[in-house]
Amino acid sequence: QVQLAESGGGLVQAGGSLRLSCAASVHTFSDYAMGWFRQAPGKEREFAAVIIGSGALRYVADVVKGRFTISRDNAKNTVFLQMTSLLPEDTALYYCAATHYGGTYDYLSRRDSYPYWGQGTQVTVSS
Repeated sequence: QVQLAESGGGLVQAGGSLRLSCAASVHTFSDYAMGWFRQAPGKEREFAAVIIGSGALRYVADVVKGRFTISRDNAKNTVFLQMTSLLPEDTALYYCAATHYGGTYDYLSRRDSYPYWGQGTQVTVSS
């Protein structure tokens, strides 16, 4: 069983930055690809970024490319999402998710590829 706990959300002005963290309770963290998704009110949950177990490969959604960076610290069982140049449209509940399987971007960017999810952390960007 994998348990995930996000932190680091908050209220920030447009143009500001936040760093989200997701701590995982799992035996071998490096076996899991870790993704970040987000869900704005009234919208579907969408993919933001993913990093594979070794950290050697990362994918970032086009809508956040150049502004968001995903990283991980396998020694601390933690994945991070560094968000810069935040926009009001980045306002959402941000979730981290884990999957034991690797794969292509098409696979890792799909919600249903991830069996394990955290409870989410709210990010609100004011204009």
